[in-house]
Amino acid sequence: MAEAFSKSEPATARHPMEWLAKIRGSALLRKALVLALLAVGWEMAARFSAQPILFPSFLETARAFTEALMRENLLSASWTSLAVLIKGYVIAIAGAFVFVSLAMASRFVRELLQTLISMFNPLPAIALLPVAMLWFGLGETSLLVVLVHAVLWPFALATLSGFDSVPETQRLVGRNYGLRGPAFVLRILIPAALPSILYGLKIAWAFAWRTLIAAELVFGVSSSSGGLGWFIFRNRNELFTDKVFAGLAMVIIIGLLVEGILFRLVETVTVRRWGMQR
Repeated sequence: MAEAFSKSEPATARHPMEWLAKIRGSALLRKALVLALLAVGWEMAARFSAQPILFPSFLETARAFTEALMRENLLSASWTSLAVLIKGYVIAIAGAFVFVSLAMASRFVRELLQTLISMFNPLPAIALLPVAMLWFGLGETSLLVVLVHAVLWPFALATLSGFDSVPETQRLVGRNYGLRGPAFVLRILIPAALPSILYGLKIAWAFAWRTLIAAELVFGVSSSSGGLGWFIFRNRNELFTDKVFAGLAMVIIIGLLVEGILFRLVETVTVRRWGMQR
C-alpha cells in the first residue's frame, strides 16, 4: 500500500506543474489569469473601502452589467457608438492612405503632410469638439470630424514611417518590374510596411475609441439617441455608480475584443504567417 502511495504521489505533484506549463504556453490563459486577478483585487478593494456609492464591487458591477444588457439600452448604446466609430475610422484610414501615397510620389505633398502631422498630431481631438459643434451642430457629423482628426494623423505618421523603412532593394525590384504609382504602393510598399501599418491601425483605433467615448460624455450621438459615453454620463447624473462602472466595463470589453480577436487575426494571417513579426 505504501508502494502504491509512493507511485501515485509524483502524478499528483505533476498536476499543478502541468497547469503552470499550460498557462506559460497559452497567451489566452495568461490574459484570463490576469483578468481574474484584477477582478479579485477589485472585489477586495471595494469591500475594504465599504463605499458602494463611490466604488461598487466587482460582483455589484457584474450584476448591473447583466441588468443593463437585459433590461436597459447598454447593448444598443454600444452598437450606436461602434457604428459612428466605424464610419469615422474608415474615412480617416482611406484619407490617410491617399495622402501618404501622394506624399511618396511628390516631395511637396510629403513636406505638406509632415507639416500637417507636426501641427495636428499633438492637438487632442477632443479639443476640436467645441469648434465642430459650432460648425456642424449637435449631431453625428461633429463626432465624425473629431474621429477623423483622432485617426488620420497618427495613422498617417505610422504609415509614412513604414513606407520610408522599406529597403531600397525591394523598391528597385518593383521599379524593374515596371511598377509605378498606385501599383508600386499596393504591391511593394504596403506589403513591406505592413507591420508599421498594422501598428498604426491599432494606435488609431485606441485614439478613436477613447475620443468617441469622451465626446459622447459631452453630448450623445444625436439629439434623439445616445451612445455608450452618454449611457455612462446619464447614469452618473442619476448616481447609479454600478451602472457607470458597467458602462466602463463595456468600453474595456469592446477594446479587448477588437485588440485580442480582430487585430490578432489580421496579424496571424499576414505578418506572423509571413515571418515579419513574432
